[in-house]
Amino acid sequence: MAVADTAITQASSTALPGLGRALVAAGKLGQKAAEDIFRKAQTGRTSFIAELTGSGAVSAFDLAHIMSTAFAAPLLDLDAIDVHRLPKGLLDGKICLAYRIVVLSKRNNRLIVATADPSDQDAAEKIKFSTQMGVDWIIAEYDKLSRLVEASNTTAAEAMENLIGDDFEFDETPDSVEDNSASVSEVEDAPVVKFLQKMLIDAFNMRASDLHFEPFEHSYRVRFRVDGELREIASPPVAIKEKLAARIKVISKLDISEKRVPQDGKMKLKIGPDRVIDFRVSTLPTMFGEKIVIRILDPSSAKLGIDALGYEPVEKERLLEAIQRPYGMVLVTGPTGSGKTVSLYTCLNILNKAGVNIATAEDPAEITLPGVNQVSMNEKAGMTFTVALKAFLRQDPDIIMVGEIRDIETADIAIKAAQTGHLVLSTLHTNDAPTTLTRMRNMGIAPFNIASSVILITAQRLARRLCAHCKAPADIPRETLLQAGFKEDDVDGSWTPYGPVGCSMCTNGYKGRVGIYQVMPISDDIQRIVLRDGSAMEIAEQAEAEGVRSLRQSGLYKVKLGMTSLEEVLGCTNV
Repeated sequence: MAVADTAITQASSTALPGLGRALVAAGKLGQKAAEDIFRKAQTGRTSFIAELTGSGAVSAFDLAHIMSTAFAAPLLDLDAIDVHRLPKGLLDGKICLAYRIVVLSKRNNRLIVATADPSDQDAAEKIKFSTQMGVDWIIAEYDKLSRLVEASNTTAAEAMENLIGDDFEFDETPDSVEDNSASVSEVEDAPVVKFLQKMLIDAFNMRASDLHFEPFEHSYRVRFRVDGELREIASPPVAIKEKLAARIKVISKLDISEKRVPQDGKMKLKIGPDRVIDFRVSTLPTMFGEKIVIRILDPSSAKLGIDALGYEPVEKERLLEAIQRPYGMVLVTGPTGSGKTVSLYTCLNILNKAGVNIATAEDPAEITLPGVNQVSMNEKAGMTFTVALKAFLRQDPDIIMVGEIRDIETADIAIKAAQTGHLVLSTLHTNDAPTTLTRMRNMGIAPFNIASSVILITAQRLARRLCAHCKAPADIPRETLLQAGFKEDDVDGSWTPYGPVGCSMCTNGYKGRVGIYQVMPISDDIQRIVLRDGSAMEIAEQAEAEGVRSLRQSGLYKVKLGMTSLEEVLGCTNV
């Protein structure tokens, strides 16, 4: 009986592949365990090494070190090499995929090949037969090797199909694609078309404000800005960058042959039977191709109403009172992406009545508003803000909206319009409301013209809103709250600060954004400071004395209400 058992054991041992025998001999795997894994691999029609590492019997890291010692072969960490510099075409990709091997280099008549299983004689024979060259093995970790092999031997089209999926459908608006026969061949690549369509739909569904398509030397990155934060979404093959840029340019009515200068355009996307979303497109030539940023312009955002923007009752009352006045200038300030356009369009939506003539000059017009005469700037054709404003004044307007006051000439005409019976709405890029007045003075506008035309300034920021489902009380020391700007009376323990947690309903504890506002009416006392060319600090002190909250104070109030976190407010406001 003992003789029979010995024979069976020897037969089983012989049936094991070389890798299994090496592990048993090294004492890293029991005979029975090795045989069980081998049988599972045969039953499941997988490789012994895949079953071995997949079962957790031996980790890929341990296996690489054991094989390096057992076969006296060098060990290589694949993370330490530049995969883009690996030689191409020395070995058939099908062989590399079948045996999970990667050619590292060629030396004389021998190939240096990375493998996790140097005992695989079948692989060695295949390589010799295919290339008529010898093989020198280098040991690498199986999991890293598998990822590298898959990436190296997957075509750009296959990689795109993996990113897209099979069940994707999309419907463009009929006028969104320009009839350009010369460019058809460059943009009809089906995987590229589907990929772009999927990215646009995904961005809309994720409530993203912008999509970034960024080419680099050896990679391509797609990022979405969701609730103010950029998040990497996809890494398509770098080979698609030219076709993707051409596709975006064609549907945005841009010149696809011009790759040396930035371009701006628009396109539309039909989400459903009665829902169309506009996109603003901006291209920028970089070292490794054109970076493209697409901003989502949802017309419904302008119709949410002023209450949805996050104004507190006093701030809302001040703004509504200002825009109901027959003439004067209302300015909205803040950095790019702070929601200035939505605030302006919300005001226009309130003012948009049958008996009112409204004209807007924008670069470009972002949100379509029925009943409003919207003009997009076109500097090449000579349509500038100055030209548009001069034309508006001959069109019997009641309300004028200027997308941005950029220079003294535009500012001068806008101020004259505000002084001659028109309500003017516009934006400026300044840090807060008081510095807006000194910024206008620095532009060369006379103090009298500023004081007699500007009636209200709103500075704003957007902070991420805490998720209502998972936000939790935050343990913040009293000293930290005081340093942030809370007064002694505020830290009396009558309220609780909240912080982000994270759940399936949100992103890292946040969902959506809330506005932080500094709404500063121009009072008689502030006018006097402007007339004597006072500083922004003097204006800020007077505004505070009149009950105007600074951006920081407004943000801290939102913290007190549990709408956002202290970290968010500190990150987007100054003291």
